[in-house]
Amino acid sequence: MNRGSFAAAGTGGPVGRTFEARARALLARPEVRRNLAAAMDRSAVLRQRAFEGVDLGALRAAGEAIRAHTVARLDRHLARWAERAEARGTRVFFAADAGEAVAYVLEVARRRGVRLAVKGKSMISEEVGLNRALEEAGVEVVETDLGEHIQQLAGEPPAHITVPAVHRSRAEVRDLFARAYRAELPDEDPAHLTRFAREVLRERFLAADLGITGVNFAVAETGSIVIVTNEGNGRMCSSLPPVHVALMGMERVVPSFRELAVLLPLLTGSATGQRVTTYVNVVNGPRGPEEPDGPEELHVVVLDNGRSRILRTRYRSILHCIRCGACLNVCPVFRQVGGLAYGSPYGGPIGAVLAPLLEGFDRAGDLPWASSLCGACTEVCPVRIPLHEHLVALRADVARARAAGLERRAFRWWARAWASPGSYGLLARLARFAQRPFVRAGRIPRAPFPLSRWTRGRDLPPVARRTFRERWRRGGVKGGA
Repeated sequence: MNRGSFAAAGTGGPVGRTFEARARALLARPEVRRNLAAAMDRSAVLRQRAFEGVDLGALRAAGEAIRAHTVARLDRHLARWAERAEARGTRVFFAADAGEAVAYVLEVARRRGVRLAVKGKSMISEEVGLNRALEEAGVEVVETDLGEHIQQLAGEPPAHITVPAVHRSRAEVRDLFARAYRAELPDEDPAHLTRFAREVLRERFLAADLGITGVNFAVAETGSIVIVTNEGNGRMCSSLPPVHVALMGMERVVPSFRELAVLLPLLTGSATGQRVTTYVNVVNGPRGPEEPDGPEELHVVVLDNGRSRILRTRYRSILHCIRCGACLNVCPVFRQVGGLAYGSPYGGPIGAVLAPLLEGFDRAGDLPWASSLCGACTEVCPVRIPLHEHLVALRADVARARAAGLERRAFRWWARAWASPGSYGLLARLARFAQRPFVRAGRIPRAPFPLSRWTRGRDLPPVARRTFRERWRRGGVKGGA
């Protein structure tokens, strides 16, 4: 995964190797918090309206069961899907990692002499760093989803799974368009800005040699792929260019359209607050001899990139995710800093779990701490992934993996000391003495290293003047500390 593009994201992205550094840069931009809060509040209202009159508990339970069943038998469903897709003329490539996925797409582009590629939304393309690889190979890449296009003009990656430019104001978008296209835009009305973008992108659609999209679901029963969008760009990317390449995480398969009928309303209602999205494109293969439109070639790249490793762990249910973004919308941490702070294509609670598992603890091991553990993400997840439980477990795993020999010995000594009443009492008396220079008005606002990182964002209570045992022995338990 090309993490560098997220750590220093172009002209306006936060720079830093850690979540803390990137978050600090974003917190210094009050307009980000303001725009995020307004958008997230609006999403919550729309989601509630979308599921009015629906037994959401039963629907979520059904969605969870479908995803659990499918992921548990993933090899079987993928094999069935690939067999039926290839029977319809689709070329299926299973990529073990990001390098293989990118190499395959580059070979298709080279063989077809591609100079211009138009892209629909694809988190997998962000995961593997496809845009940069294509551009380095001489292919111009144009993001055609409006939010993605805005972020591309700004030199930033997407800041949200479903609404990539959610942190931007209308005025920012107008200024970006005016600078990028040297155009006079009289106002920041969304309808006018959208119309302008449509006119610019229409020429790109007609001239493109290659269309690239993501895949929301792959239907094993028929060998189909399903692309869900609210803009016509997904259909344009998949039907106008002579070659269509679809990028898909290996977990996105469903057994049949029966299961798809359950997951689609969960996806659209949770993502955008719609009972049904504007476009649901079912692609069954390349253009047939009697068909008037569609690509000459359809390639589907199925990416592993660490997913099969997750299947063998206690975090398997993270692969149930249908990429609705609902957990981002309710997360109090995400609502403050947005997706660019996570340094990964996947932000919010889902990213705080998925990124460390895919990228490794060295690159993304700080993300499980980017959470208040309030559990709102689990409550809102349409397929009931226990996100907050995964975050707690990951914190423990990361701590174990990172603990140096000296740190382990220190904690072993600490555990032995606290296991003995005598040594515990001695430590309490020493702490009472050592804390005196740091206590202010009954609190410790600044503690010495290594506790200084803790007090950077909160006060510590001082050690009590007497321990419970001391008070008990003196008969003063009822009298306060």
